[in-house]
Amino acid sequence: MRILIIRHGDPDYERDGLTPNGKAEARLLARRMAAEKVDRIYVSPLGRARETADPVLKELGLDADVRDWMEEFPVKMNINGVEELIRTYPDTSLKEDGSFEDRIVWDALPSAWKNEELWYREFGWKDSAQAAHSDMEACYERVCRGLDELLAENGYVRSGRLYTTEKGNDDTIVLVCHFGVTCVMLSHLWGIDPMILWHGLVTLPTSVTEIYTEEREKGIVNFRATYIGDVSHLRENGRVPSFSARFCETFENAGQRH
Repeated sequence: MRILIIRHGDPDYERDGLTPNGKAEARLLARRMAAEKVDRIYVSPLGRARETADPVLKELGLDADVRDWMEEFPVKMNINGVEELIRTYPDTSLKEDGSFEDRIVWDALPSAWKNEELWYREFGWKDSAQAAHSDMEACYERVCRGLDELLAENGYVRSGRLYTTEKGNDDTIVLVCHFGVTCVMLSHLWGIDPMILWHGLVTLPTSVTEIYTEEREKGIVNFRATYIGDVSHLRENGRVPSFSARFCETFENAGQRH
């Protein structure tokens, strides 16, 4: 089986939709997908993912299968009174009452976690201050459970760190969702800490990540990526990919996301 994970287009977060640029990206994505033989499309319930999927669904003549667990990874942390987290997220905005706003878990400064051994142990993140002061563990398990249910529906059942199948297939399924939750899915498939993936790769708006099953032993399945975050459909049409999800390339470049 082949899985294409697509990130939504350039987001307008205030209205949970796409910017005009994001809508143009989605149209180019639909043109790219017109050449694909897609069997099923699963979509996040959030508006920016739905708006990205709509032209693809229309192009392919398919309906969306909306899965709530595919929404952007919703973990927010209350860092108030936790000195370790205040140091890890030093640019946190203040509320009117002087307390800190909640933070998204993956916005940690690299210097604050990369030398911590726990992030490099399997499930070591469960011992982190981030996990202790948020619902990160429950949210992570919800995504893993949802992904495994979806894969089981398509004939692949989780067994330890691998998957098993009674009858593999060569279907193509598409998941239209978000960067943060994509990293959680890859973390589950590959046994890698999500923080490493959140900081080690980026999937730009409307980028496509391709993953195949490999069944080198009868009924024993592994998932491997052939490419991650491909935006050739944008570049080939002279469009510069949106910057959303990246941080500034140099510290002095205040015009980039910081």
